[in-house]
This record gives sequence, structure tokens and C-alpha cells, in this order.
Amino acid sequence: MSVRKTPLIIDTDPGIDDAVAIGAALHHESLDVKLLTTVAGNVSVDKTTQNALKLIEFFGTGTPVARGARQPLCMPYEDSSHIHGESGMGGYEFPEPTTSIHSEHAVNAIRETIMRSEEKITLVPIGPLTNIALFLAMYPELKSRIERIVLMGGSASAGNHTQTAEYNIYADPEAAKMVFASGLDITMVGLDVTSKATLTPDNVVKIRDLNETGNMLYSMFQHYRGGSLKTGLKMHDLCAIAYIVKPELFKTQKYFVDVESAGVYTVGTTIVDQNNRYNKEPNVNVCLDIDVDAFRTWAIECIAKAK
Repeated sequence: MSVRKTPLIIDTDPGIDDAVAIGAALHHESLDVKLLTTVAGNVSVDKTTQNALKLIEFFGTGTPVARGARQPLCMPYEDSSHIHGESGMGGYEFPEPTTSIHSEHAVNAIRETIMRSEEKITLVPIGPLTNIALFLAMYPELKSRIERIVLMGGSASAGNHTQTAEYNIYADPEAAKMVFASGLDITMVGLDVTSKATLTPDNVVKIRDLNETGNMLYSMFQHYRGGSLKTGLKMHDLCAIAYIVKPELFKTQKYFVDVESAGVYTVGTTIVDQNNRYNKEPNVNVCLDIDVDAFRTWAIECIAKAK
């Protein structure tokens, strides 16, 4: 009996942990990645697009890649190369990609993919939310054809880019504010779980020996400053894929969530109203905890399925 596949569009800014998430999604038997769209985030959009093409050619899936926003809606662009390195995916020598990018901008490519799909599409943004906000603003009539949004970003507690803000939300807070207010079914897979979802040094060595993909990821992990090779590497973006295929790993609660888009010290903060202080209708399913051991087992199983 064939397994029903969930159609996805992954909006991404590769990024080393993005590469892990993309590899897992492309090879999971219950997922059908229809399109990768790129955004300025960890590094510039030209670099994230090149990185996405390199990954698609490495995995040999032929998944289309569309280049998206070069700048946040209002904020000055601020990359995260101090975490992912100058190229975004250092440590492994990929051949220069020969595949052409999609002829349309990411926003129009998302529209085209949704229009062609017989089923509703799940959007999986694992970078800043610029493309998603632009799509919702330009094509609001297509919201009914989106199954849900499962995004990596935000926090119900502390931040990682500033004291209170997680990077993906901080990078384009106006876009995030628009997405959270869209009325769509949204799950926020934020730092409350992604900072716990680490791969241990033993896990990393095991991954190296699994296959060619494991060796590629192991090489990049040596250059990844999202955690430590000694204490554990944080698999932020992979958690969004895990939530889609294995939601039982997570403890979640629905809350009203908004984004602070102004303020000298608080811009990019996700306001998660856990005490119902604002008396507003909950709009986001917030991930609060994760079964870390089960996540690690699942992550290794996913990488073992790749080339």
C-alpha cells in the first residue's frame, strides 16, 4: 500500500542546519517537496540560492529552486554568517551547480506550485519569513489552498540573536508579524525545542559513517557554530520537518502570538501570551518541549535513508 505524501514547499536560507532539514525532507517517504524557495538570511540570497542548488544536485532529486527576497521588508539586512560561515555551507566541497533556477521569483513560484497542486500545500519556512509575507500579501485568495504553515522561528522564552529575539524572526519582524496575523493554521517550532534538539558527539560520528550524505554533513558540522561538537550541535531547522512527520515528539499548546516590530531592545521578539494577559484568540500552535532522545534516533534514521 502506497504511503500518502504530504506536499511541501520549503522556504529556506541554507545554512548548515537547513541542509540537514532539506536532506531529511527530500528523502522521507511521507513527504513530497514540490519546491525550494530561497531568502536572504544566514547569508545573502545569491549564496542561499547557490547552496540550495548544490544540495539539490547532491541529492539528485531535481526539485525546482526559486530565488526570493534579497532584503527584509523594512529592516536592514543582517546575516548570520558568524554561525554558518562566509558561504553558508562551508566544510564540504560541492561541485558548482549546473541546474538553472526557476524562471520566476520565489513568490510567483509558490503561487504557481500551489495552483498546480491537487492537494493543499504545507509551507515550511525555515528562514526569515519575507517570501511568505510577500506571497500572502500578493495572493491572499490562495490562502484557502494552504494546508498549514510549520515554521522554524521564534521563542516563548529567551532569544538567540538578541536577549529576547530568535534570528529568523528578528531578521524580518514585519514579515513575521504579517504571517502570524494571517489567520492560517500555524505551528511555531522555536528555540524552546530547537535548542534542546541537539546531536551529540557520538551521534555526529555515527552519521559520518552512514553514507555519502552523512559524510557531507559531518564535514560541514566541523564548521557549524550552532552549538558545539563537544556539547552537541543544535538541529534547529530539522525540528520543523520532525514536527510534520512525527508530531508526537513534541509538547505543544495554542497561544496568541504577536511579533514586536519596533523597540530598541525588543524588536523581533515573539510575544507568546501564555497567561492570556491580552485576552486574544490563540492563533499559533507553539512547540514547548521535545523528546530529545527520540528526536536523535529519528534524525539518524532520516539521514540513513539519503544517498
